[in-house]
Amino acid sequence: MQSQTQKHLDNLRSEDSELQNQAFSHILKETEKPVDWAYEVWDQLIDALRHKDNHVRAISAQILANLGAKSDPKNRMQKDLPKLMAVTKDERFVTARHTLQSVWKIGAFNRKMQEPVIDALAYRFEECATEKNCTLIRYDIIQDFRNIYDEVKEEAIKRKALELIETEEDLKYKKKYATVWKKTV
Repeated sequence: MQSQTQKHLDNLRSEDSELQNQAFSHILKETEKPVDWAYEVWDQLIDALRHKDNHVRAISAQILANLGAKSDPKNRMQKDLPKLMAVTKDERFVTARHTLQSVWKIGAFNRKMQEPVIDALAYRFEECATEKNCTLIRYDIIQDFRNIYDEVKEEAIKRKALELIETEEDLKYKKKYATVWKKTV
């Protein structure tokens, strides 16, 4: 791993928010493509999903999603997906939402993880019914399905998303979720 990358990884936990944001931006961009250092930091990122600072939790989740999508030849995400999905229930909704909005990458770019991600998202859609921000969570999940579909073009993904939308009892939200699929339905 290059020293510049290591410096940015170290700065992800900085208390200086500007330094932390710069590091996050750099690492996020770097992990949009395969990297050879994923497993050097994997366990640290998994541990950081429980960090006291919600910003560190969100950053770690988003980077893990990128690594799980493009830099996981050993398929470690198979074991760690439940830990990542747990952050979609974070006490800080912004952290939960950032995590939820990044999980799709794993299912879109890591073919071995496509089915587990789809299943985890579908389960999360169903279980969030009693949560305060249920409609936002469900919208993000439907958008995740759309993002995966746009990458892999598998009709089963679209069908699953449409099935989930049909389970929504409130017509207003059912219509809102359906807007995500308007161009393909």
